[in-house]
Amino acid sequence: MPVPSFTSRFLRALPGDPSSLNEPRQVRGALWSTVQPTPVSAPTLLAWSPEVATQLGLTEAQVRELVPVLAGNAPPPGVTPFAANYGGHQFGHWAGQLGDGRAMGLGELNDLELQLKGAGPTPYSRRGDGRAVLRSSIREFLCSEAMHHLGVPTTRALSLVQTGDLVVRDMFYDGRAAPEPGAIVCRVAQSFLRFGNFELCTSREDHALLRELVGFTLTHYFPTLTTAEALLLEVARRTATLMAHWQAVGFVHGVMNTDNMSILGLTIDYGPYGWVDDFDPSWTPNTTDAEQRRYRFGNQPGIGLWNVERLGIALLPLLGDDEGKIEAALLEYQRTFEAEAGRRFTAKLGLSPREGTVELVHGLFSWLATEETDMTIFFRRLSEVVTAAEPTDFPQALREAFYGAPGEAHLAAGLAWLQAWWRQAREEAASPRQLAASMNAVNPKYVLRNYLAQEAIDAAHAGDAGAVTELLDVMRHPFDEQPGRDRFAQKRPEWARSKPGCSALSCSS
Repeated sequence: MPVPSFTSRFLRALPGDPSSLNEPRQVRGALWSTVQPTPVSAPTLLAWSPEVATQLGLTEAQVRELVPVLAGNAPPPGVTPFAANYGGHQFGHWAGQLGDGRAMGLGELNDLELQLKGAGPTPYSRRGDGRAVLRSSIREFLCSEAMHHLGVPTTRALSLVQTGDLVVRDMFYDGRAAPEPGAIVCRVAQSFLRFGNFELCTSREDHALLRELVGFTLTHYFPTLTTAEALLLEVARRTATLMAHWQAVGFVHGVMNTDNMSILGLTIDYGPYGWVDDFDPSWTPNTTDAEQRRYRFGNQPGIGLWNVERLGIALLPLLGDDEGKIEAALLEYQRTFEAEAGRRFTAKLGLSPREGTVELVHGLFSWLATEETDMTIFFRRLSEVVTAAEPTDFPQALREAFYGAPGEAHLAAGLAWLQAWWRQAREEAASPRQLAASMNAVNPKYVLRNYLAQEAIDAAHAGDAGAVTELLDVMRHPFDEQPGRDRFAQKRPEWARSKPGCSALSCSS
């Protein structure tokens, strides 16, 4: 069966760059530039997602037939690849034009856009080569799919292709650049539009282009909405909901710049991300943010709010310059986040919202942050506690979540919390077993811990791509018991505390 032709609403409907010059430059009056991927020497399909292929209407045979396209060695049938033009606030400061410096849109299949990451330079690459290395590509491929199966809104990944070429990277910007295997990920989403697309138009006072972009966004992605004000309110809700998802599963994005914020409320651009192992609100996986910790775990909801405000300012010319409409969106964000986060954390504890529940949740947060306690294991093991008798000693199942040996005072405080929680949960439950099942349905046993991703990366560097495929399969069923796979549910080993790629990452790929 032949591969279907690609289409592109983005190219058809919105103005593009008249120049085909593929070198770094300022591009004005246009939302995209046509590009040509740079061919690679020996493309090999290392992994692919059957679920994403099905969404795109592709069979396994068609995915394999598409490998030259997914490697950048052949054009997509029907359209010309392109790079989007956008700006953004990076670490709180306006950075001007940024654009797709390492990504290229291939067009759409089944109304889903495909995008290559690592296929070569674009006019927005600045001093970069447009390439990506295998380690970062594995992390993006796996996390895109892991987040989806956790129920978190996200871009997806169709394929992971090793290029056969080497890419030179300075992983920690410390002057020790080295060649690494190159790779290309094919990302998939309804749209890759970012807050920064809108910000760049306004920063250049190109209000006509802003109006075109907003009209396109409403028509194709928010067809029930008709105004920029309604769009801002809806994006505020979606972004707040996304932040609640992240907090509930312990995910830390690491680089919440406005150019990395999806207009659809998706998790986008997987760089130096990580899952909190021990529950530490101050933790960030990003070495670039190690001092400021702007994008730390506990600060993500506040940064989401700040980013929505930046979007509101970008849309202000279409809001009648009424700053009150931005304030309304920020209030909507806060209301939505409080409701969504409260709902998710009470569900994780098997509780219903009622008087005293919020205090119980916040009491747990304070207690968890006092000693190194594995967030994922702790919440998952609560289902074992709730089906047993009321605890009179701190349960062994939860002791296994500690990274060290907590003192007796800490255990006593934890036991007092557990007893209060156990009584409320059992009082509300029709059946302890049903309660445990409902808790296990929202508390994952398996998450993509950094050390697991690094083990798969190390195996792939040694020529074993099977580790990536196995880890992908584990993450496709994060809430299920998977006999024989308990090693994927273990807390961070001590060797991973300081190993590069496990404890800390950078924006470099």
